[in-house]
Amino acid sequence: MAHAKNHDYHILPASVWPFLAAVAVFVMLFGAVAWMTGEVTLMGAPITGPWMFAIGFVATCYVSFAWWADVVREAEAGDHTPVVRIGLQYGFILFVMSEAMLFVSLFWNFIKHAMYPMSEESPIVDGVWPPVGIETFDPWHLPFINTLILLLSGVAVTWAHHAWAHEGDRRTTINGLAVAVVLGLVFTGLQAYEYSHAAFGLADTAYASAFYIATGFHGLHVIIGTIFLAVCLIRFMRGQMSQHQHVGFEAAAWYWHFVDVIWLVLFAVIYVWGS
Repeated sequence: MAHAKNHDYHILPASVWPFLAAVAVFVMLFGAVAWMTGEVTLMGAPITGPWMFAIGFVATCYVSFAWWADVVREAEAGDHTPVVRIGLQYGFILFVMSEAMLFVSLFWNFIKHAMYPMSEESPIVDGVWPPVGIETFDPWHLPFINTLILLLSGVAVTWAHHAWAHEGDRRTTINGLAVAVVLGLVFTGLQAYEYSHAAFGLADTAYASAFYIATGFHGLHVIIGTIFLAVCLIRFMRGQMSQHQHVGFEAAAWYWHFVDVIWLVLFAVIYVWGS
């Protein structure tokens, strides 16, 4: 009885996943730097960037899968009490806020260059924005179509969440998530198509760098969000979520709406105002 649990909190056992996650991400980023620069050596030996990046990426994906699988098993074992669920929700909200600050920095990078453009030849001489020779995208063609696609996917997620949280309709929830996942994949495909037809490369000008880092990071978030929703879809199809305990689904919905809002700002600032 001395070791009996008399509180609502979940005391986590020792886990190797945080350490392995840090190692995997470090290897992936180190490989990416070696891949992009081609000048990285370790103990005097050159580093093969693409292979190191691939190893780190696969390791990161594996650790993420295994770690979240442990969290799911904890929920199924009854460890996610109401107090624990509130903690998970607060933690995810703080995570989304940190992601928002990341995009604030990316937007500020673009806005600063747009408001005070400098010449590529001399940082002292005033330049123009977008720089001379840059052919920007027409915001009312493919970018606008992608905007509609992402907004429709957000509607589908809201539809699915309402169907489950308020009505307990599993079939409608599954249909809504399936639509959202498909639209997320379509968005990613169209963005890849847009990149393949761009008239400028990543290193061409400050505009190109700011454009690709902002839209590229958002595209990465869309891919992560699509995987997030796809995992929720699979879990719903397997009957692994209850109507009163679905923190993972709530977090996925919040994340997807965050991705929607960031895209609206990105579309307005970079595609419309910035061009």
